[in-house]
Amino acid sequence: MHCLGVDLGGTAVKIGLFSMDGQLICKLQNPVNKAAGPEGILSEIAASAARLMNEQHAEDVCCLGMGVPGNVAEGRFALRCVNLSWRNVPVSDFLEKLLHMPVTILHDASAAALGEHWRGASRAYDSSVLVTLGTGVGGGLIDRNRLVEGAHGCDGELGHMTLFPDEASPFPCSCGKRGCLEQYTAAPAIVRQARAALAASDTPSLLRSVADLQAKDVFDAAKAGDALALGVVDRVCFYLGVALANVAAVFDPEAFIIGGGVSKAGRILTDTILPYYRQYAYPGTDHAEFVLAKLGNEAGMYGAARFALDKLGSL
Repeated sequence: MHCLGVDLGGTAVKIGLFSMDGQLICKLQNPVNKAAGPEGILSEIAASAARLMNEQHAEDVCCLGMGVPGNVAEGRFALRCVNLSWRNVPVSDFLEKLLHMPVTILHDASAAALGEHWRGASRAYDSSVLVTLGTGVGGGLIDRNRLVEGAHGCDGELGHMTLFPDEASPFPCSCGKRGCLEQYTAAPAIVRQARAALAASDTPSLLRSVADLQAKDVFDAAKAGDALALGVVDRVCFYLGVALANVAAVFDPEAFIIGGGVSKAGRILTDTILPYYRQYAYPGTDHAEFVLAKLGNEAGMYGAARFALDKLGSL
């Protein structure tokens, strides 16, 4: 028996064929044509999945799971996917008619959390929180080896915790609020803070010679001992330490798994967050471990496949 895991993003879709114990047999990646609309995108996903099954002679695929970049309901409807301009799309119904198998969907960050728990960095923990740091900030919670699913399809939106009251923040968020964690710790926010620091002082910095500044450049300079970059990294990690201490006061996980593109910075990220986390964590929650994610951009495929298997009752 096999299953399919799909990770749908704003620019690309990845489809993986998995064995029932979570071995990735093969995968493919295609660009997403947003102009095609929901039906066009989903039709292409179905065609690609069918082609993959045919090429691998996998006639025994029992289900498909898909992570989508937005909120979902009942594991079947994409309620709101901003970067795809989707609202209330009956994803499962559409794909089931084309592929003739059960289809379930979930938030892409939740899929990544479940993937890391199934075959990645959090396998050793019964409870964990995945924090994805990239263009945005997302997450997913695992409790007693099961994904925590919210009542309204809004679970795991760590990036939209309010770090500052509206009136204290000059940075509007895509969700419509101000002061969201994402506006201080996502990759674009790291770049913005670095540029502000460069403009505010004459401090020599490796970053002054970088034309197209990226978050990676900030972390690379910090690793090289650049004082200005170290200051930016320290501030970003302070915000994360405080926010995750608040998460721990509610959830009390064994570990935080740090993933997403920014996590490629490595230990400088987790090592700088940890002291702030321990400073602000409620007593008893301050021993949570901080671990870097292992599955990279494949985590969503793994988690989507596992979610479909769980819903099917196969595991």
